[in-house]
Amino acid sequence: MKMKIVNGFDLMNFAQDNHYILPAFNTTNLEMTYAIAKGLNQAGLPGYIQISSNNLRLSSPDTITYLTSDALKDSDVPIGLHLDHGKSYEHVKACVDAGFTSIMIDASHLPFEENIKEVKRAVQYCHFYGVPVEAELGALKGKEEDIVNEADCKTDPGMVADFVERTGCDLLAVSVGNVHGLDLTPKVDLPLLDEISKVSPVPLVMHGGSGIPFETIQKAREFHLLKVNYGSDLRKAFISTFGEAYEQNHNEVNVIGLSLESIEKVSKKAAELVSIINA
Repeated sequence: MKMKIVNGFDLMNFAQDNHYILPAFNTTNLEMTYAIAKGLNQAGLPGYIQISSNNLRLSSPDTITYLTSDALKDSDVPIGLHLDHGKSYEHVKACVDAGFTSIMIDASHLPFEENIKEVKRAVQYCHFYGVPVEAELGALKGKEEDIVNEADCKTDPGMVADFVERTGCDLLAVSVGNVHGLDLTPKVDLPLLDEISKVSPVPLVMHGGSGIPFETIQKAREFHLLKVNYGSDLRKAFISTFGEAYEQNHNEVNVIGLSLESIEKVSKKAAELVSIINA
C-alpha cells in the first residue's frame, strides 16, 4: 500500500502545529526523488519533494508524481509534492492534474498588477482542487536553473498585505537578500524579514537555502518562515558522485553502482539539512 502524497494544506498545518520548518528539496530525476524521500524518512521529519518547471523538461508531471508515490511506499513521515517556480498557468494546471499537492506560480518578474493577475488565476484553479499556492513578491538575484534573473529587488513590506489579499495565495516567497545557487553570497536581512512577517497574513518562504547559514534559518523561524528551498547542496552531492568516480577512472562505466551511491549521498545531505534547520 503506497502512502498518499500529503496534501499541501495538511502539511502546512502539521508543520505549524509542531513548529517545524519544512525543507523543499529540488529533484530532477529518479535518483534525486528516491534520495529526498529516504533522507526525510531517515531524519523522521516532514518536507517537500519539489521540481521546477525548468526540470520538467526531463521529468514530466506524471512521471515525477509516479516516482514520488513509489518513493513514499515505505514512508512514515508527511511529504508533499511541490511545483517550484511554475512558469505558467499551463504548467500549474498540468501539475495539479498529475497529482501535485502544492504549487508555486512565479510571476515575480512581471509588474505588480500583472503578477497579481497571474497568481489569482492559478489560485482559483488550485483551490478548486484543494491545493495551496505559493507566490513570490520581489525577485531573487542570481541564476534559477538556467534562467538568469538580473533583478535585485527586495520585497517591499508595504505591498505584502495587498498582494496576499488580492491574490489569495497561501504562502509568500520573499526576497530579503537570499540568492539562488552557490556562486553568490547571500546577505539575509532579518530585520526586513521580521517587518514582512508582521504584515503578511500567510506564512513565508525563503528560496536559495543552500547558501544561507543555518543559524539564520533557525532565527527566521521566529518570523513565520515555514518553508525553505534547497537545490544546490543536493545537486552537488549527486553530481560529485559521478565526477569523483570519473576522475579516479576515466573508463568508469558502472552507472547503476554510481546511481545507488548517489542516492546514499543525497539522502544523507537531505537528512542533515532537515535535522539542522529544525534543531
